[in-house]
This record gives sequence, C-alpha cells and structure tokens, in this order.
Amino acid sequence: MWLAGRTALVTGAGRGIGAATAHRLASEGARVAVNDLDAALAQAVADAVVAEGGVAMACPADLLDVDAVDRLVSSLVDTWGVPDVVVNNAGTTRDRMFHRMDAETFAFGLDANLTTTVNVTRATAGVMRAAAKEEIARSGAPDHVRKIIFTSSVAALTGNPGQANYTAAKGALIALARTLAQELGPFAITVNVVAPGFVETRLTAANDDGSAGLGIPTAVRDSIRAMIALGRLGQPSDIAAVHAFLASSDSDFMSGVTLPVTGGQFGGMG
Repeated sequence: MWLAGRTALVTGAGRGIGAATAHRLASEGARVAVNDLDAALAQAVADAVVAEGGVAMACPADLLDVDAVDRLVSSLVDTWGVPDVVVNNAGTTRDRMFHRMDAETFAFGLDANLTTTVNVTRATAGVMRAAAKEEIARSGAPDHVRKIIFTSSVAALTGNPGQANYTAAKGALIALARTLAQELGPFAITVNVVAPGFVETRLTAANDDGSAGLGIPTAVRDSIRAMIALGRLGQPSDIAAVHAFLASSDSDFMSGVTLPVTGGQFGGMG
C-alpha cells in the first residue's frame, strides 16, 4: 500500500474528483480527512470510506474563512498529527463570456478555485515545514517527503471561451506550485499539479435546458468526446489515480510539475 501510515487532507471531497481521491488514498492506506463546504456530503464520504475498511473523518469548513481553515488544520494535527499529503481539490465554475462577466462573477472564480487553495496551503505548509525543521535538527534530514497537490485544469493551459475567471485561477495554481516547489523543497515538501481534461462530474453532466446552472449541452459533450484519443470521457477515478501517484513515494523526486490527464484530448478543451 502506497500510503500506509500517512495522513491526508482532501479538500472539496464531498463529491466528484475529491470524493474519488478520498476513497483512493484510503484504499492505499492513508488516514483521510474529508473536507467539503457541505458537512453532510463530507460526512457521507467519510462514512463510505470507513464502510470500505478505510480510516476517515469529516472535516467540513468554508475554505474562504482563514480562521476556519486554521481551526481545521489545528484539529487535524491534534487528532492525527501533521498531514503528510494535502490534495487541494476544492473548486467550481461560474461561466460567462468575458465581455458579460461582471466583477462579482470574476471574483467568484478566483475565490472558489485559487483563494481556497491558497488558504489551505498556507496553513498546512506551515505545519509541514515546522515538522521538517524539527526532523532536520534532530537527525539531519526530514523523516520523509511530504506532498502538496493542486487540482488545476487543462483549460488553464489551452484557454477556454466563457471561462476567463476559471482559467485565470487554475493557471495561477500552476505558477504558484512552481514557486512553492522552490520555497519548500529544502524541507522535503513537493508541490505538484494535476490538470484534468474533460471529466464526468456534476459540472459537466448533460444539461440541455440550462436548469440548475450546472452541466453543458449534450452536443458539446459529444464534440469533446470526439477529440479524446482514448474515445471516452474521463472519470473521477482517473484523476484520483494520479493524485495517489503524486501522494506516494514513487513521485518523491518530482516537484513543480504539471501533469495533464486528458485521455489524449486535442482541440478545444470544453
């Protein structure tokens, strides 16, 4: 098991990619703190992990509230110790063409996809760095490599009409990871990015009448599928598998890297 004895925090883990990641890390032996804004969703995922034989606890919090994030991390450290793995997965979309995108909608995209990650990373990197410093003072080197992972999007690499707020935030995560990889590297903390292509979630479900404000037209989904070399849409488990790899010791010499996970998707990214 890749992550036996490790502690992991997964944000935005109440559904979709985050939930799949929580299940996958637990199946690899990690104790998983399941974060989501929706406490009921976080608890449901934690309960499902435990039912499968894993170890998990729900840690609901509003990641835009710095004090709430600090309390979450403090509670996690008190319960299971300093996290070894942090998967920053929280995020969502609010699409609109740029010339019609008001300031509130643009700020929403930055907050949901960038500020949440900044807040969690600031809090967790601090305790991870402090633990590494203590280990260096005691034995000359950190006990093991700790991992911070960002979930960006391949749209940050290609651009995508109607998603100026989303792509700006997701692109910033890639730049942030490169800087933090350099700052945290001396403490054996890696920072890497997963950039999913088109993945089946509630944000990409078929929605032809625009109801609920989520989903996309079937015709758009079909056109994107036609651009994917492997001939299918991605599943949350496909991204969770790469999160698990980056969380494992097999990636200990990788940092500042962005891994597109697209199934060989070419053309517009949808």
